[in-house]
Amino acid sequence: MDRTILRKVASLHPSEIMQPYDALLGLDGFDAVFEFAEQLGGFTVYVPKVRTIFARCLEKEVMREFNGSNFAGLAKKYGFTERHIRRLVSS
Repeated sequence: MDRTILRKVASLHPSEIMQPYDALLGLDGFDAVFEFAEQLGGFTVYVPKVRTIFARCLEKEVMREFNGSNFAGLAKKYGFTERHIRRLVSS
């Protein structure tokens, strides 16, 4: 997935970013590492793939950009199958 597209959809739909990764977006460098350790130190932590963290943002953007017939274009742009696009817009 293109980092530019993820950055755009995350900024358009920040409330859809998977927790606790939404909190890390506002942090950087030492602060991010320190806060991460403060919050999760001692736990076993699973970090999902980038696409999973931003999946709901991408889905919201697909629904916003859907024009009634652009299934293939949206599937290609956002890396979904056309079937997934159809399920999203029909729900």
